[in-house]
Amino acid sequence: MLYICNEMKTFLDHINLPEDLRQLKPEDLPLLAKELRSFIINIVATKEGHLGASLGVIELTIALHYVFNTPEDELIWDVGHQAYGHKILTGRKAVFDTNRQYQGISGFPKRRESIYDAFGVGHSSTSISAALGMAIASQLQGKDKHHIAVIGDASIASGMAFEGLNHAGVTNANLLVILNDNAIGIDPSVGALKQYLTNVKKGTEKQDNIFEALNFNYSGPIDGHDLPVLLMELNRLKTVKGPKFLHIITTKGKGLKQAELDQVKYHAPGKFDAKTGELPVKSKIKVAPKFQDVFGETIVELALKNDKIIGITPAMPTGSSLKHMMEIIPNRAFDVGIAEQHAVTLAAGMATQGYIPFCNIYSTFLQRAYDQVIHDVALQNLPVVFCLDRAGLVGEDGATHHGVFDLAYLNCIPNLVIFAPSNAIALRNIMYTVQLGIDFPMAIRYPRGRGHILNWKRPFETITIGKGICLKHGTDIAILSVGTLLKNVTDAVDLLEQNDAIGIYDMQFVKPLDEALLYDVFNNYKAVITIEDGTIVGGFAASVLAFANTNNYKQTIVTLGIDDQFITQGTVNQLQELQQLDKVSIKHEIENLLFTINNS
Repeated sequence: MLYICNEMKTFLDHINLPEDLRQLKPEDLPLLAKELRSFIINIVATKEGHLGASLGVIELTIALHYVFNTPEDELIWDVGHQAYGHKILTGRKAVFDTNRQYQGISGFPKRRESIYDAFGVGHSSTSISAALGMAIASQLQGKDKHHIAVIGDASIASGMAFEGLNHAGVTNANLLVILNDNAIGIDPSVGALKQYLTNVKKGTEKQDNIFEALNFNYSGPIDGHDLPVLLMELNRLKTVKGPKFLHIITTKGKGLKQAELDQVKYHAPGKFDAKTGELPVKSKIKVAPKFQDVFGETIVELALKNDKIIGITPAMPTGSSLKHMMEIIPNRAFDVGIAEQHAVTLAAGMATQGYIPFCNIYSTFLQRAYDQVIHDVALQNLPVVFCLDRAGLVGEDGATHHGVFDLAYLNCIPNLVIFAPSNAIALRNIMYTVQLGIDFPMAIRYPRGRGHILNWKRPFETITIGKGICLKHGTDIAILSVGTLLKNVTDAVDLLEQNDAIGIYDMQFVKPLDEALLYDVFNNYKAVITIEDGTIVGGFAASVLAFANTNNYKQTIVTLGIDDQFITQGTVNQLQELQQLDKVSIKHEIENLLFTINNS
């Protein structure tokens, strides 16, 4: 069926579900690909989001939904950065402009959102295991259906992906793994497997094919932007039994020149000009630095004077700003690829040799290496410094990326010290303090985005481990804060008429708690408010409540933090309001507590 509009063939307007797509002729699909690219570019240019990955798999997305009977045949996108075209073709075109926004659609595949999202994703390297699980389940149920996992060359290097491949190779499951090989994740791919795949593409690889050695029926590499070739090969693979592996070569950012030329920046470029691809000119107005840049610049400053400092990141040199150290001191800064478990234990090994490893991992991704933190670092009391970027509410990436569990999941680990700087100066000073020498592991957690202090490069000062700070004395209510929510607290108190009644404390350390300061607080205030940008269950509040209970204090304790639920996507300000952590909500909480105290 052809759709004619103004004497031009147009297709996307008439495609709402894959069954509409399958009515087209194969020769019409390249034009649809062009329309789909334009649709994504125009919306992401103004609404923001992950751009390059989705542009790189437009032809693959169309071919998969054209050849396979989705959603009966189950399609899983690893990570999900590349799934925008998939969402648009599976019933969400009309609401795609709400992508990643509060009460809009998720930026990642999400089971509750669509029957075409076979598996919820957001973290890397899960697709093969999930698809294999579905394929084996289909066998057990006697169902004849296809299961497809699309995974990138950065994600397939992760240990979990190889665990899935290793298992799949000894099954006869109806599994198709498609390697989307574009030589880049968020940053360029690294490691020996990258070189192997490069050699395969060039035809210079002399070793046995690693995927055939794992008992996969391997085909490729083929051009992932050549729709006729893709259709022919996918149709052929539908007839092949057992585990299959298709290697395709694509260009991240395909179809937008700037995105092809600068694939790191255009992974998620923010707003840009949809026609030219140009990014807006940066304002010359001086702004406070991003916390990641405070880390990146400070570790270089310290490492140039201390040759024992090591920098480690699992595939996030740009996002963590460890790239600065990698450029200036490359022999002591390591991008280990998407391998959080390896990053942690690598750091532990270096710590045994007298080095001071700063292991920079996003808070949400450290969850993937929890056993290593406990078994390889804390149990041996090794002085590894975990720098947890993107802690707290991260915004539009949503539930899979919020770093709200770290305070709770680290709080129960013996030997581990947990520090939450309230501003850039505190982050800088704690990094200086730990490199002077510690005999315990430490976690430093800080948020995505910018602080509020412009003049942050001040002379270093040491921080006493386990000590909080009284910023303001009061008469009735003490507010105990950890992390950068302190700014919301001080702003809220400034709005109060009775702010002389409020004491403000920057506790700094979640573990160990400053018990001397807590004794002083509970002996001098009528009520206490705790506030943290982490889950209340098991976090800072739980420790304060335990202290009060142990010492038989009877004051009212109000706990502010993240509810016991997974938090949706939205701007950080919207989500803080949703969780009543913004300055207005904090002000109301204080006023209500003051009213209760004064009328009791």
